[in-house]
Amino acid sequence: MTATTVRPTRPVTSPETVPVIELTDVTKLYRTGDVEVAALAGVTLRIEQNEFVAITGPSGSGKSTLMHILGCLDIPTAGEFRLAGHDVGTLDENHLADVRNLLIGFVFQQFNLLAYLPAWRNVELPLIYAGTPPAERRQRAMAALDKVSLANRANHKPGELSGGQQQRVAVARALVTEPALILADEPTGNLDSTSTDDVLGLLEELHTEGRTIVLITHEPDVAERAERVIQVRDGRIWTPDDSMPAEPT
Repeated sequence: MTATTVRPTRPVTSPETVPVIELTDVTKLYRTGDVEVAALAGVTLRIEQNEFVAITGPSGSGKSTLMHILGCLDIPTAGEFRLAGHDVGTLDENHLADVRNLLIGFVFQQFNLLAYLPAWRNVELPLIYAGTPPAERRQRAMAALDKVSLANRANHKPGELSGGQQQRVAVARALVTEPALILADEPTGNLDSTSTDDVLGLLEELHTEGRTIVLITHEPDVAERAERVIQVRDGRIWTPDDSMPAEPT
């Protein structure tokens, strides 16, 4: 396949007509020696703009592989994946990196903040990679911190912030490029119940403002905060009409 050299841009058609995520019959195979394992098997999924979707499933179900595909951290073995109208399968590594930086805002369980940088400098990092001028970077970083109610902590380093505040900085970093998708992978996994409710409330607020959010979680009480829950079982999207596989003991 010949890789395209076109940089990713925002969808060129009407936002109402372009799904943020569109997977068609996606399969992901891994090989260990002579053994081939299907982590995903024929997954078809569509997520529209301004949806708040939770993806859940037990360990080994394929939800982490699905998250890697959605985040352009891996590519399907077969099938088609379109992100905000872009056919991800036609992009080379450099342009996949552009997609990750410009179209996806990541929020991870471990926060992934640089300990030696103050909050606003952590938030501006995606803009540095995008080549944004310094004055604009600072302005946009401060606006993102204000959005998550942490503008007054802009000069605090991660070690001077609580876990919940660090995750809010991570959400601000995810917002700063105005991405098509916020992809949150177990964002409450390291938080206490109060901070968990705080971060989920922030995601709900962002959703009401029009953001598209995909939340990966193994916690049912976290998943139920989304407006739609997708269950992954044995590498497939499980629906209530399917027979539920037994949980491992």
